[in-house]
Amino acid sequence: MLSISENLDYQSVYAVTRTGGAARPWAFLVSSMLGGAYIGIADVFMMVAAGPLKVAHSPWAPLIAGAVFGIGLVLCVFAGGELATSAMMTFTIGAVKKTITWGKAFAVLFAMLGGNFLGSVVFSALVFASGIAKEGSGAGQMLALMIESKGHYGAAELFFRGVLCNILVCLAIWIATRSSNEITKMLAMAWCLAAFVSSGFEHVVANMTTFSLGIMHGVEGGTLSAMARNLALVGAGNIVGGAVFVAAAYLAMRPTEDAAAQARLDSGVNAAH
Repeated sequence: MLSISENLDYQSVYAVTRTGGAARPWAFLVSSMLGGAYIGIADVFMMVAAGPLKVAHSPWAPLIAGAVFGIGLVLCVFAGGELATSAMMTFTIGAVKKTITWGKAFAVLFAMLGGNFLGSVVFSALVFASGIAKEGSGAGQMLALMIESKGHYGAAELFFRGVLCNILVCLAIWIATRSSNEITKMLAMAWCLAAFVSSGFEHVVANMTTFSLGIMHGVEGGTLSAMARNLALVGAGNIVGGAVFVAAAYLAMRPTEDAAAQARLDSGVNAAH
């Protein structure tokens, strides 16, 4: 397992790789669209699996919803796809460590969000055509309940739910890059995403699919203005969660780990004498 310092170094180099991909716009667009679609798959899987329980007001509904949602991040990592929310951590580390510029970090991040959005819309159109989430189905009823609840959240609630969500998403990626064991990576991603979904936190890319489906199905409250409001507030919260509470936190911790490593080295030298 990588140390915190080693993982920070890894993330700073990874930031160069991820922003460098934007030099090939079409390939980058496809990769970002796949990231949005993969999270969309998790969103629909959650509606289908937990929908009947949600409609029946079962206390198990949040746990089931969380238990299945991890497939989205697993697909992004193992199948390959650019996800903007994890980049919020990686690009911050790269910018602070000066492997990339802040300007490049923001430009590529927003381009990635655009690709995630387009992928979410295309995937939602396929789901709409399939009838999986049509009115009256378990998934359709859960979709309507989700749109309704998101519309009732205040601005501060959406922002802070976004903060809390991306702390967990970025921690999942942080753990995955520290470990070389694939089972450990999957478990970390599954548990972190289960925590954010079951707790009712808000993920900007998942909400792209939720609102796209709501608009396509004519769900009450599923409007372009409601989508814009949600994505802006949740997206801002996601940035703070990934950049401040994960990236900045571990950057602040690094001197402590380096000092401990130096103390162990000095102790070994003194013992040798």
